[in-house]
Amino acid sequence: MKYKKIILFLIFGCLPFTTMASNNLPEPPKGIIKLAPYPAPAIELKDIDGQAFSLSETKKHWVFVHFWASWCGPCKKEMPAIQKMWDTLKKEGLKMAFINTAEDEDTVFSFLSVYAPNIRALMDSDGQLTEKWQPRGLPATYLVDPKGQVRYQALGGRPWETKVYMDFLRHLLTQK
Repeated sequence: MKYKKIILFLIFGCLPFTTMASNNLPEPPKGIIKLAPYPAPAIELKDIDGQAFSLSETKKHWVFVHFWASWCGPCKKEMPAIQKMWDTLKKEGLKMAFINTAEDEDTVFSFLSVYAPNIRALMDSDGQLTEKWQPRGLPATYLVDPKGQVRYQALGGRPWETKVYMDFLRHLLTQK
């Protein structure tokens, strides 16, 4: 009887620790900040073609939430890297909220046709949504987990298409 209790304790008493260890998120590469999780502010926007997007519809997926503007030099420099990353990782389950901050449709269309023609741009025409997320500058990227919690932030441009960032994002996609 004594051994049964010890065995049961070892099996069931250690479960929370085992579960916690399996849910640990990876340490990010340089330039990405791991955050204490907090609920992602709601995103309800239309894309450049007028189609609705809601962050709540992306539950159960990791979401790459990216704020940018065409006048932003680092945004322009990073755009081809995001396009390459997106061309690959959308097939692997990554979702994206690619949010233009306070510009008109003509400006966004002209910019994306050159720098990122295959990305669906969401229009934060009045900048109010950007204010809710409070990025400290542009570009700003947030990684939202499948439960709707903001887990990581990157301020400034990144070479998202490089191995270190792609491996990191792929590792996140395995975390549910």
